[in-house]
Amino acid sequence: MIGIIGGSGVYEITQKADSCSKKVVKTDYGEVTVSILEIFSKKIAFIPRHAQGHSIPPHKINYRANIDALRNVGVTQIIATNSVGSMNIDMAPGSFVVPNDFLDFTQNRIKTFYEDKVVHVDVTEPYCPNLRDILDRSGDVILGGTYVCTEGPRFETPAEIKMFKMLGGDLVGMTGVPEVTLARERGICYNSICIVSNYAAGISSNTLTIDEVFDIVSEKEHDLLELIYNFIKNAEDSPNCECHHALNGAEV
Repeated sequence: MIGIIGGSGVYEITQKADSCSKKVVKTDYGEVTVSILEIFSKKIAFIPRHAQGHSIPPHKINYRANIDALRNVGVTQIIATNSVGSMNIDMAPGSFVVPNDFLDFTQNRIKTFYEDKVVHVDVTEPYCPNLRDILDRSGDVILGGTYVCTEGPRFETPAEIKMFKMLGGDLVGMTGVPEVTLARERGICYNSICIVSNYAAGISSNTLTIDEVFDIVSEKEHDLLELIYNFIKNAEDSPNCECHHALNGAEV
């Protein structure tokens, strides 16, 4: 089963599915409402990351519950969507970027399922290369880029953006971590479609607003949904993917 964790602009996917039902999934970290869809005769599990109405801020999202809920309904591959600011002029607003690495600047989030034993999961390749290749075949995407995750909910300062650029960052957002590493700890393939909504602070000449983010996402909604539909159509199960064996050699 394919899991989709949707940010802004993806909620419409439930209305265009061949069938849709909702299921409340219990996890050790709380209950999550998951939409079970059928698209191209494939089962899809969809979670709106910020809940209906975009009501949960990024630093309050129950990332562990979301990932475990998808695992509990049988998901083996996850595609996430993330709205981001760009620090790279080659990744202009409106672009879809598939990242290949990240920098974590979050501060107060629980980042692991393993709080009672020692587990060191490898993240040499944090985003699944198999899913990256499928996304590459499914639409107009930019492959590669370093995603910088900040705590939020405020936007970043120009000085912070300057620092992130010096460290090699290309994109900045508030939701990609710990989602990506929690999926790795559960042995689930994970990749992201980063929707560039604006240039980051100090690069953009405008004051940053959430309206700007929603405007670009709304403008690109059709293209984003088309990319996701093509991904679903092209997706294949990859039982031998290294992502599924991420805990091999990780536990002490």
